[in-house]
Amino acid sequence: MKEMKRYILNIALLLAACVSYTSCLNLEEEVFDRVDGSVYYADEASVQGAVGAIYAEAALGYCEYFWYLQEFSADQIAWRTWNGGAWGWDEALKFVLSSQTWNAESTIVRQAWEKAWTTIGLANNVIYELGLTSPAALGISQEKLDLYIAECRTLRAWAYYNIYEIWGGALPLNIKASAESSEIPGTADPDFNTSCQKIFDFIVDELDGCWEALPQNEPNRMNQAVNRMLKMRMLLNSEVFTGVAKYDECAVIAQEILDGKYGTYSVATDHRDIYSLDNINCSEVVMAFATEVGQLNIGWMKNMPFLPYNIWENVGGTYEQSGWNCTCLAPSFDNSGEVQTLGGSTGATCFLDSKYGDKLGAVYERFNKNDIRVKANFRAEADGSWNGGMFLKGAMVSHDGTTPLKADADREGQDLVYVDQVGTFLNLGTPLQTVMHPRWGETNSGVRMIKYPIYPDAAGIDFQNIDEVEFRLSEVVYTLAECKLRAGQTEAAKDLVKSVKGRYFDNAADALELPMGFSAYDSDWMLHEWGLEFLGEGRRRRTDLRRFDKFTQGQWWFFGRVESDGYGSYPAKRDRKYEWFPLPASALLVNPGLVQNPNYL
Repeated sequence: MKEMKRYILNIALLLAACVSYTSCLNLEEEVFDRVDGSVYYADEASVQGAVGAIYAEAALGYCEYFWYLQEFSADQIAWRTWNGGAWGWDEALKFVLSSQTWNAESTIVRQAWEKAWTTIGLANNVIYELGLTSPAALGISQEKLDLYIAECRTLRAWAYYNIYEIWGGALPLNIKASAESSEIPGTADPDFNTSCQKIFDFIVDELDGCWEALPQNEPNRMNQAVNRMLKMRMLLNSEVFTGVAKYDECAVIAQEILDGKYGTYSVATDHRDIYSLDNINCSEVVMAFATEVGQLNIGWMKNMPFLPYNIWENVGGTYEQSGWNCTCLAPSFDNSGEVQTLGGSTGATCFLDSKYGDKLGAVYERFNKNDIRVKANFRAEADGSWNGGMFLKGAMVSHDGTTPLKADADREGQDLVYVDQVGTFLNLGTPLQTVMHPRWGETNSGVRMIKYPIYPDAAGIDFQNIDEVEFRLSEVVYTLAECKLRAGQTEAAKDLVKSVKGRYFDNAADALELPMGFSAYDSDWMLHEWGLEFLGEGRRRRTDLRRFDKFTQGQWWFFGRVESDGYGSYPAKRDRKYEWFPLPASALLVNPGLVQNPNYL
C-alpha cells in the first residue's frame, strides 16, 4: 500500500514535464500520447509509475472540476459574489452553476470534459500495453499483472461513471488505446437513450469482469470494495440512467459489502477519524486519493473555496494560501425583517417554515442543534485535536478566543459576522428582496464549512496532506437504507441511518429527530439525510437530487418559486434540460462524431 502511494505521489511531479495527455481539442495532435510499452515497461516499478499517472490525473481533475458540477449546481453549496456582484464574479465560471444557467460554452463544463477523457485515455493506453507485456519480463507473476490490469479497468470504469452522471447518453464509448484508434474521443450513438443503456451495460460488465483480481483493504488504490461500490452506485441510479429501477439488486451488493465479502470495514465511531491526517487507517475509509503538498496537491480544494482571506488569524496559522471567500452554504433564511449593522436581519423567515415549506436547501437549520458538528464553531488545537464542529457562523474571533476578526472587501474594518442569509445588508434603508440571488451576497453572507480540519502552526499539521476520501462505508449504509425505504421497510431504513448518524450525538435517539418542516420518515427525509452526511464532499449531491426528481423540480432558496431578485426572475420549475449537461462546444467543433445532448439542440 505504501509503495503504491509513493508511486502515485511521485508520478504527479513528472506530469508537468511529460508530453500532454489532453489533446481532445486539437485534430493535429494524437489524442492520447503514450510511451511504447516495449521501451517503458521494464519492471514492476515502471508499471506502478504508469498506473500512478492515472491516479494523479484523476485526482487532479475530479477533486476540483467534478466537485463544482456536483455541488454548485445543487441545493446545499453556493458560489456567491459580493460588492454588487463585482467581486468573486470569476467571469461567471462558477456562478452559472449556482444559478443553473450553464450552456455548451461554459468553461467548467469544458474543463471537466477534458480532464475526464485524459483519465480514460491514460487508462486505455496502460491496459493495452500491459496486455501485450509478459509478466516474466517485469519480474512479477501473472496474478500480479492481472491485478494491475484490473486496477486500471476499475479506474477507467470509475472515470466513465463520473462523466456518465454528467453527460449521460451524449457520451461516446471509447475503450481503445491511441495505438488502436484515432477517434477523438470516439463516435457517439445518435440515439441518446440507446447510448445511455450501452454505457450503463459497459460499466457494469467491466466492473463485474475484474473485481476478483483486485486487492482488499488497500485504501489508496482501487480495491474490491471500491469496485463493488461503483456497481452499487450504478444500480442505485439505474432508473435515472436507463429508466429501469434496480433497487433490489443494489441492496444485495450493499449488504455483501457490509458483511465483509470484499474487505473488512466498519463505520467510524468518531467522524473526525475520516478527515484526519492518518485517515487511511480509519475503518470507514474504503478509498482515498493520496495527497501531499508539493507532490499531488489537491488538498487546497478541501477548504479554500469556503474560507475568508484572514482565516489564518482565526485558526492561529500562517499558511501562505489564502481563502477564496466566495463559497458558502445555501442560506437557511430569507432577507425579510430588520436589517442589522453587522449583516443579516432579525425576524427573517426560515425556508423550512410553513411560509415556504422547503425540504431542500436551508442546510444549517436542518441540522439538529445537539449535533456535534453544529454545537460549536470549528476549532483546532496545537496538540492536533479538533472539537468536531464543521462550520463558521456568527461573530468570528481570532484563535485567542477573544479578539474580534475584521472583515475585508465591502465590509473593510467592520467585525466579521457570518449570517445564515445571502444579501446586500450594507444597503441600510433599502428594501431587500425577500428571496435573494447568489450574485448579490456580501462578505458576511453565508455559513462557511471546514470539513477537513485546519490547524494552528504549533500543531505542525498541513491539512493539505490529508488524503482526499472518495469512498467510505457510510455511503453503503445509506444506500441500503434508501433501498429498504423504497421497499417499504421504514424501520430498517431508520435503524441503518441511526447506525451512522448516532456518532454525532451524546444521545443517539436525537439522530432520528425530524427537522422543522418534515413530518415523516419518507423520501424527503432520506434525501435530507444523504445531504447532511455527505455535505460538501462532492460525492453526488446533484445525482441524489436527480434520483428523487428534485434537481430541476425541487424548491429551495430562489429555486422553485417566482421572485424578482433585482437581477432576473426565476421560474417556478427549472427546465429539465439542465438534468444533463451539454457537450462542450469545443469538443463538438473538433469531433464530428459527437452528437450534442438533444435537450441543448
